[in-house]
Amino acid sequence: MFMQLSISKLIFPFKNPNDQQKNYKICCLALQLCNTIICLRQSSIIFAGMYNILRSFLFLFDPEWVHYFSMNSLKLICRLPFGKAIIKNVFHPKGAKKYSLFNITFPNKIGLGAGFDKNARYLNELEALGFGFVEIGTVTPKPQAGNDKPRLFRLPKDKALINRMGFNNDGVEVVAERLRQCSMVNGQWSIKEPEDTSTHSSFTTHHLRLIIGGNIGKNKVTPNEDAWKDYEICFSALHPYVDYFVVNVSSPNTPGLRELQEKESLRKILTNLQKLNNQFTLKNGKRETALFKPILLKIAPDLTQDQIDDVIDLALEIKLDGLVVSNTTIDRTKLVTDKSTVEKIGAGGVSGLPAKARSIEIVQYISQKTNRQIPIIASGGIFTGQDAKEKIDAGASLVQVWTGFIYEGPGIVKNICRYL
Repeated sequence: MFMQLSISKLIFPFKNPNDQQKNYKICCLALQLCNTIICLRQSSIIFAGMYNILRSFLFLFDPEWVHYFSMNSLKLICRLPFGKAIIKNVFHPKGAKKYSLFNITFPNKIGLGAGFDKNARYLNELEALGFGFVEIGTVTPKPQAGNDKPRLFRLPKDKALINRMGFNNDGVEVVAERLRQCSMVNGQWSIKEPEDTSTHSSFTTHHLRLIIGGNIGKNKVTPNEDAWKDYEICFSALHPYVDYFVVNVSSPNTPGLRELQEKESLRKILTNLQKLNNQFTLKNGKRETALFKPILLKIAPDLTQDQIDDVIDLALEIKLDGLVVSNTTIDRTKLVTDKSTVEKIGAGGVSGLPAKARSIEIVQYISQKTNRQIPIIASGGIFTGQDAKEKIDAGASLVQVWTGFIYEGPGIVKNICRYL
């Protein structure tokens, strides 16, 4: 009984012991399926079939609950003796090409987009799955619960998700402390002096296999005229612990947030962060060197042509380090799921396959107009190696998956890297 409660407490975010016991059998079944997948890892065809079975089972339950169930199950496996080693042996890409960008060496070009590990709880497990980088957040100055549940929905016919999470997170102080503790654990996450102290701190994980990005936003209650203060708070608190920053002004799920994508609003936020960036230094004995962290802007796919041009002009003018293209879309015209189902879901941003074409279109436009002067991390509708290659051919330097990870499973990084 004690073992059942212990495992249930780790896997399920429930406080009630009865709820933990109720779900213990589901936990055991999922772990058995994971063991089966590991045993069959030598055959990619069989593995794909087994994941489809597991996915069909998990899709019977609430998406947000399944998210935490799956990641906490993976956390449990990685805590077992040789557990992480087995996971890495199965899913970590072999012989992936490293890639240098922003004076950072990425283990591979495949990252996990913001919103999956909002609170930096699963970095160790995501590294085991082979991600070259993980973007935590969106993180806000104060903790907030986000929008009411349910707020995450699947559209299997479209290979898509709709979410209206609303920047739910633990707040920047808690996340920063979690990253600090993570960097001080022996072994994989131990402190290690960086080779290039002009760019990274002794706490940052750039020298490890996993690169960490910090996606930052404003609290829902903060008026837009004071938004720059929220971004400043998050930037300052996370600066010692992340490798790059992404300014999120493009989520459709925080009222009024997308108004900050206007040129002058962006200028105020971004230039203030650049000034702060110049103030961070690293002491190395008697020597003190600047400690810059790349700053990127994440834009919406729903921007007009003029708005995209404004973003390009501003990025070139202030020498912004890069762009993340793009966030979820409010456009639902391409969905094949019946209209009544979509209307019943209500508000939220669409991610996955329906976002693919527009994302490629924007990446290609920005890349061609700037002659690739602005580095781009592409996101939106990446499920396969071919999808990733299309983004890279359009002008992206790196790619991020999210919805594709849900539908394709833990082998997505290995499969894309093998294709590339």
